Amino acid sequence: MSVTLDIRLKRANKVYHEGESVAGVVLLVCKEALQHHGISLNMEALVNLQLSSKSVGVFEAFYNSVKPIQLISSNVEVAKAGKIPAGKTEIPFEFPLSTKGNKVLYETYHGVFVNIQVSDPQRRENSTSRGPRPCDAEFSRLLSQYTLRCDMKRPLLAKDLSRNCEFIVHSQPQKAKVVPTPVNFTITPATLQNTRERSLLPKFLVRGHLDATSCVISRPLSGELVVESSEVPIKSIELQLVRVETCGCAEGYARDATEIQNIQIAEGDVCHGLPIPIYMVFPRLFTCPTLETTNFKVEFEVNVVIVLQDDHLITENFPLKLCRV
Repeated sequence: MSVTLDIRLKRANKVYHEGESVAGVVLLVCKEALQHHGISLNMEALVNLQLSSKSVGVFEAFYNSVKPIQLISSNVEVAKAGKIPAGKTEIPFEFPLSTKGNKVLYETYHGVFVNIQVSDPQRRENSTSRGPRPCDAEFSRLLSQYTLRCDMKRPLLAKDLSRNCEFIVHSQPQKAKVVPTPVNFTITPATLQNTRERSLLPKFLVRGHLDATSCVISRPLSGELVVESSEVPIKSIELQLVRVETCGCAEGYARDATEIQNIQIAEGDVCHGLPIPIYMVFPRLFTCPTLETTNFKVEFEVNVVIVLQDDHLITENFPLKLCRV
């Protein structure tokens, strides 16, 4: 017997805020009357800090700190055992989007796969630093997710039906106004860090500004860049958005920076003295307001990357603070 089970939310964009209600219908479509043993709907919110299987047992304190954090778990029976008539049946539901106790609803966020191997054990043992230290642990995914799951139990010889639906939670907008503060920058061989042989670098001068480094997540990052001079022709100029994920505990932490997106803003040997606009839209699911909690931290940075024809790579880094207003 052909039967279709689906979850339809009232809001087309599936975006909700804490304190609102998640409402919709459970949709059933069948050609003939359908016998069932009950239909239930479950709403769950989890923050998943998944540790690689390679690290299990290596650092027990770290492993315990990255266990899934459950923010919401609600279950309701939308229909008791009985029969569903032939045709289209809609069963309405509504869940309040709120947590119990003092838990906070974090914004929906999907991390990319990352492997972390920071420092070697011998160096760590000889270190005299008193601050938190990196550990040789790996975590593979950082995920903040909100889902609805509908289950329909059926008679013994029929297969049970199940359907999942993810919705998006945005954090409450902050009341304080974000005042953009422009950040000017100048890139020359003298301003670069982490260079081994500075004397071998070609001479160049790049000036520019970012309109703000405290950014509203729903608005683009903007600014301007001007190549004043360069001994070696330029091959490409790019904007690289980077996410820095940190998770762990007081005894150790795992940290890594991963690229979210890369946008080329100029190609080839650009005209000197010509302003080049900087413009980047923050991707929806892979960014969130800058977040810091007891177990994990999510931060963002942007790199201005200049690639020369001789394959020299020049990078200027800017930490960003993202917020929602």
